[in-house]
Amino acid sequence: MALWAQMTPQLQFLPTQILNELYPDTFPLDVRHYLASWIEEQRWENFDVDNMEQEPQARRLLDQMVRLLQEVAQHNPNVVERVKLQHISRNLSVFQQQPMQLVRTVRDILRKERHLLTQVVATNGTPQPAREDGKTDVDNLVLKVLEIQNCRQTLHQLQEDLNWEKQEMESIQGQNELDPQNSDQVTRQNRIQQLEYNYSVCAKKRMQLLQEAVCALELCQASLILRIKSWRWEQHRATIGVQFDDNLGPLQTWCEQLLGVNSNLRQELMLVKRDHGVVEQFHTLQESLAHVLQTLIKNSLVVDKQPPQVIKTQSKFSTTVRYLLGEKMAPGKPVLLKAQIITEAQARQGVVPNENVGELINSTAILEHNTASKNTCATFRNMSIRKIKRADRKGSESVTEEKFALLFTTELTITGCESPYSIQAISLPVVVIVHGSQEINAMATIIWDCAFSEPDRVPFIVPERVPWKQMCEALSSKFMSEVQTQRCLDRYNFHFLAQKIFDQPDITEDFSNMPVSWAQFNKEVLPGRTFTFWQWFEGVMDLTKKCLRDYWSEGLIFGFIGKQHLHVILQNKPNGTFLLRFSDSEIGGITIAYVGPNGGRKIQNIQPFTKKDLDSAGLGDRIRDINCITHVYPDLPKNEVFKKFFTAMSMGRTCAYWINQIIVKATDIHTCRFLFFLQVFIGWCIKYLFSPHRNQGIFSP
Repeated sequence: MALWAQMTPQLQFLPTQILNELYPDTFPLDVRHYLASWIEEQRWENFDVDNMEQEPQARRLLDQMVRLLQEVAQHNPNVVERVKLQHISRNLSVFQQQPMQLVRTVRDILRKERHLLTQVVATNGTPQPAREDGKTDVDNLVLKVLEIQNCRQTLHQLQEDLNWEKQEMESIQGQNELDPQNSDQVTRQNRIQQLEYNYSVCAKKRMQLLQEAVCALELCQASLILRIKSWRWEQHRATIGVQFDDNLGPLQTWCEQLLGVNSNLRQELMLVKRDHGVVEQFHTLQESLAHVLQTLIKNSLVVDKQPPQVIKTQSKFSTTVRYLLGEKMAPGKPVLLKAQIITEAQARQGVVPNENVGELINSTAILEHNTASKNTCATFRNMSIRKIKRADRKGSESVTEEKFALLFTTELTITGCESPYSIQAISLPVVVIVHGSQEINAMATIIWDCAFSEPDRVPFIVPERVPWKQMCEALSSKFMSEVQTQRCLDRYNFHFLAQKIFDQPDITEDFSNMPVSWAQFNKEVLPGRTFTFWQWFEGVMDLTKKCLRDYWSEGLIFGFIGKQHLHVILQNKPNGTFLLRFSDSEIGGITIAYVGPNGGRKIQNIQPFTKKDLDSAGLGDRIRDINCITHVYPDLPKNEVFKKFFTAMSMGRTCAYWINQIIVKATDIHTCRFLFFLQVFIGWCIKYLFSPHRNQGIFSP
């Protein structure tokens, strides 16, 4: 079952429509799942589906399949699943009259699975984009269309030759019957028969090529839609810093090429009707092409530039929606795109809601084509939410946990299509706030959604708990993205963060598989604190981004470390050895932990520096002016390591310098005395401010 093992992780990325086409009602996904090994062991490709002599063998496979499925149902402990499987096994009887149809169905499913797997390379369950999107498949489709066109031209030539030969035959034959002794008549008669045979073979080949082309188009388009969904998924994950290539050019080219192929195939199908009337499979192929066309048109509308995912009412924001088939829109009346805000419940319904839950200002924009970039976009430049209607909240749910989205809708006509199509696209989830103080909690909702939601989910469902190792990946990715650094969080950082969020400071075991909940992330305050884990972590990111990026990137900040680990690594170090760690007692602070005068028996901490502190004097200058710290862990002289961060003169030294200059130039003895004592007082203040013992001695954050 190697094929099914590869296919299973990809199912979550496939649109429901593609899944339904891949596993039809006559052969549902359940059969493929439960009989995976047996199905892949059979030699479906050895069958010639047009050879009725193989029908008994096909019927034996059908009987065996029904028996195996009944056995699976019998041993299934789940009553609901057991009844379902029994029902499916009975429905397989539809193949009793045409067992070769079962062979064709299973064979086609396996072929489509192999094709999809060649299009998708999965990394940790997430599709990895290929930027030569569908080029080979599209090239093969174009060649297939050319082959169909050549076949049509050959048929036309054969028909002309046949008409000519029949006319000549009639003129020679005249009123007399066919004379077997007349070699010319016999030759012409044989030629007519050969031409008729060739015409029949070519006509059959033409229909076969059409069927193959439509099937290949369906597969190629399924890969395209998968790519578009993958692009949207990567765009979603970019919120937490996952790398994202936002270039839609290759996908637009792919869409346009498939639209062209579809148009050519529809034209060829109509020519078949002209030449041969309504032949077998005509309506099936016509419906398939119409369905594929509709799917392509509706899936080509994407939100290119997402709106901010935390939106404050009465504040302006922008967003851009792009149509990948813009160059193929019928000219004439401008296409107006309309935006409206919808709730999570409305997003799940999948239809344009009648009820408005919010009032949007500047909620319409025209799809405009840029001939230089070849992009067709509607840009909402000054959109704003005037007011919002909130749903009834459950339990302790807050307004910052309520998710909305922007729904974009329009109606357009594609060149070559008679009827207009109603299409829509939905934005990533957004949280609407009314005050800036809600922003951090709202962002927590967005981070959890982006980090832990599943691809192709029901909007906007997320798990309540996730493994800690998954949380670690999200925190590190977000930290690197927010701070704009290449240095990630390490295992020591993760261990301390786990101890903090789980309130287990004494535990040294591996937390990787321990589940962490949304409540622990941003609903429950940390023990002994007034803030949540996310509020604290976000404060550290903000401080690092604004004041400490270079220090962090060069590895000068140890960062997240618990006191126990701190004592372990510093206890045998000489006096003056220090390291920089983020404060765990207040939001957005960094502190200096160092070995005090009593050696390793006492690790001391300087009161944390906040952004306000570091704005007045940088971290480098503060480290320089604290005399009791000399070497940064493990044993690097601070003046060498932090030299590049020292300014020409610290604030205190600048003040002393100017006072000295005034004293030198002063002539009045009383002025000199006053300035001298002022200098002494300021010097004492500066020394106290940069002393590790300020604020009534030792401060332990």
